[in-house]
Amino acid sequence: MLEFIVATVSGWPVWGLLLATFVVVYIENLIPPWPGDVFLVFVGALIGMQVLPLTEALGAATVGSFAGFASAYGLGRRYGETIAQSPLVPFITPPLIVKVERWFDKYHGLIIVCNRFLAGTRAVISFTAGIVKLPFPRTMVYATISSLAWNYILLSIGMQLGERWRDVDTYIATYGWIVTGLMAIVVIAFYWRRTKRKRQTRKSAAS
Repeated sequence: MLEFIVATVSGWPVWGLLLATFVVVYIENLIPPWPGDVFLVFVGALIGMQVLPLTEALGAATVGSFAGFASAYGLGRRYGETIAQSPLVPFITPPLIVKVERWFDKYHGLIIVCNRFLAGTRAVISFTAGIVKLPFPRTMVYATISSLAWNYILLSIGMQLGERWRDVDTYIATYGWIVTGLMAIVVIAFYWRRTKRKRQTRKSAAS
């Protein structure tokens, strides 16, 4: 699929490449697995070769991420239970939704901020955010921050790799899991410190 997309858009004008960037990233939020990450590395390679401007490419990718997340959120909010029970959407299952709901209860907006960096759960997180009816404006701010950071990283990698952009597939998968682990450690440390402060406050109030 990736090679077909790349072959199709090669030679397109700047506006066509930006539109393709938007569409590919948008679809990734709704129909995983989809080669959106590697495509962005390809776009980064085009930026490095002066075919595309960085600001416009980053904007197209981030708007695509925003629109895709918002669409998945809306579907989850309106049709969540029906879709989760449907065999036509195998990547969204009731047990996985329950798992993500527990993450929301425990970590709140941090899960949305980390969304783009979490391997294998992007569509489920945006979909479940709609099911549990998280506040839409705040949720989309968090999602935009996450998308902007992740998209910039991928474009930067492509700019560095240039014509070797195809080599990045394995590294992205490894990087995604490493970042997921690091973020999990940061989140745990954050909540451990907050819990410790609450206990200290209670002790001080009791004494």
